[in-house]
Amino acid sequence: MFELKWLWKNLEGNRARYILALCLSVIGSSLMIVNPFLTQRIVDNFIVGEDAMQNLANERELLILLCLGMVGFTLLRSGLAYLTMMQYEHASQNMLYNVRIFLYNKIQGQDKEYFDRNRTGDLMTRMTGDLDMVRHTIAWIVKTIIESLTIFAVAVGYFFYIDAVLTWWLLILAPPIFITSFFFARRVRPMYVSLRERLSQLNSAAQENIAANRVIKAFAREDYEIEKFHERNANYQKANKAAALVWLDYFPYLETFAQAFSVILMIAGGLFVMEDRITFGEYAAFSALIWAISNPMRSIGMIINDIQRFFASLAKIVEVYYATPRIANKRLAETKRRYEGSIRFDHVTFKYDSVSVLHDVSFTVHPGETVAIMGPTGAGKTTIVNLIPRFYDVTSGHVFIDGVDVRKLDLDELRSNIGIATQDVLLFSDTIDGNVAFGDPELSEEDTKRYAKLAAADDFIRKMPEGYDTIIGERGVGLSGGQKQRLALSRAMAVQRPILILDDTTSAVDLETEEHIQNSLNKLDTGCTKIIIAQRVSTTAKADRILILDGGRVIEEGTHAELLARRGYYYEVFMLQNEGLERQVTAGGKE
Repeated sequence: MFELKWLWKNLEGNRARYILALCLSVIGSSLMIVNPFLTQRIVDNFIVGEDAMQNLANERELLILLCLGMVGFTLLRSGLAYLTMMQYEHASQNMLYNVRIFLYNKIQGQDKEYFDRNRTGDLMTRMTGDLDMVRHTIAWIVKTIIESLTIFAVAVGYFFYIDAVLTWWLLILAPPIFITSFFFARRVRPMYVSLRERLSQLNSAAQENIAANRVIKAFAREDYEIEKFHERNANYQKANKAAALVWLDYFPYLETFAQAFSVILMIAGGLFVMEDRITFGEYAAFSALIWAISNPMRSIGMIINDIQRFFASLAKIVEVYYATPRIANKRLAETKRRYEGSIRFDHVTFKYDSVSVLHDVSFTVHPGETVAIMGPTGAGKTTIVNLIPRFYDVTSGHVFIDGVDVRKLDLDELRSNIGIATQDVLLFSDTIDGNVAFGDPELSEEDTKRYAKLAAADDFIRKMPEGYDTIIGERGVGLSGGQKQRLALSRAMAVQRPILILDDTTSAVDLETEEHIQNSLNKLDTGCTKIIIAQRVSTTAKADRILILDGGRVIEEGTHAELLARRGYYYEVFMLQNEGLERQVTAGGKE
């Protein structure tokens, strides 16, 4: 019942068309009885009847009229079938379009935790294969069910009109067919749930392998990935075969019962004709319409097959359809204001699932201040910057911006005040100009070039085949790590937000380029608060303050000089990095 309500809800705007299609299906199927009825009249009156010869001579016009009627009703049914199918297709395609847009918007509105839990390949399967299965059900399965039931009901009614006893002899096969179908449906449904999950795994494997093709080639792991994909493919094939073989287990019984209708008709119907219980024309009508009973019985297994696929697909779609993000707008700001840029962490603790990431972290960043965050891998640096734009919510404590808890701010307004260059650089398959101006489509060409220069990207961009109009591959394929970082940095600076977050965005550039970028950040014409995650002392040295994280706690805080004087973690990193630089200089001098 829920499935029908869901379909009806999403047919809004196309309900009248769909109801028309259902009505046309009933009308067109009902007309199937006309030609057997006309055939009965022709056979009884003009072929085998006692007055057949006389009727041929005297009522030839009636014979011609009956023949023309058969041709006319055949053409009418064909026209109705075409019109009906067009209505089904329009309604189902429109619904598919609307639901796909809704699901896409729904996915866009999910928080980061949602994408941590759901595989990209699985979401793609829901947006494509699962949705198409729903459309197939609306356009074909429902149509087949309606037409089969109508034809069956009309044929049985006509059969009872001709002879009830012969009809009961035919219907004696209905109970075993329905019992067989019931057991088939109960057995096959969990198999299609498993089949749907294996398809999702297969698509996820394909998506991950394609996205990571450079890594795979770099480690020469093509054979391993091919073998892994073959394994997923084999699992999907195995599940598909298992479901198909279950149908083959039941198919002989259903097909035998369907064929048995003709056998019963020949035996019982033949005896009734010989006993003059029915005329030969009525027997011909039975014979012409026997398919109206046998075909629905024969196709019941295929219908059940598709319905089980539909249930499995719809369950996955509904999960997305009704998914509610934990982090969402509770109020919408009428006008988006520009923040001053102060940030304060007040005894913040954060756990991801059951894993503690941050423990009682407190610090303050004043408007216009530059704060660098340093620490070993897994210390919680990226988690801190993810809490500022509310990609995640704190487990306990508070994150304040301009003195207001971020959970009380409009989400769109909050994020429109923050520019981010993430650790995992993602560039779109677009022009370089389009990537730099992604956050501000109205950005002028001059400003695009200006921010590219500030990020030390202008030189290599001008060397590209078409300069700023060069289309870069998906995820920046064809660019070096440093080039991608500089484009991401220019994109973050171009939006001119009061808060700028840079998550290890200069790790892949040389020291000279890093020096240029640091000078550019200090000379931004729009004052902004900067949070910089870095591992190089050369990056953190010019920050107003430096936070050292370890194990999810702030273990050191101060300026470059203050932290060196304490001779703690920061001092050790400084000595290691400068010793490495001295060795490089010494080695270069010896050469």
